[in-house]
Amino acid sequence: MLEAKRMGKSELFSHFAERFEVKRTQAREFFDALTELAEKELKRSGEFVLPGMVKLVVQKRKARLGRNPATGEAIKIPAKTVVKARIAKQLKDTVLPKK
Repeated sequence: MLEAKRMGKSELFSHFAERFEVKRTQAREFFDALTELAEKELKRSGEFVLPGMVKLVVQKRKARLGRNPATGEAIKIPAKTVVKARIAKQLKDTVLPKK
């Protein structure tokens, strides 16, 4: 079975540069600015939304007990903060097959 090739950053920048008739460096600057904005908003409010695509949310996880899968030994997993991505319903409905 053939594996689908995923789009890398270079192809992404090239696509947007062609689509909007700008230089690749300008397309890259746009994505760099978008990344900076996402980081700033996540720090400020705990969430960042790209309408119709994804919502990034800061989530605090509590400390808990887990198991070492190799030995079965109980281990303490410390509390930590993570960023979760929640895919927009519109995108899910378009990409995922209907049941």
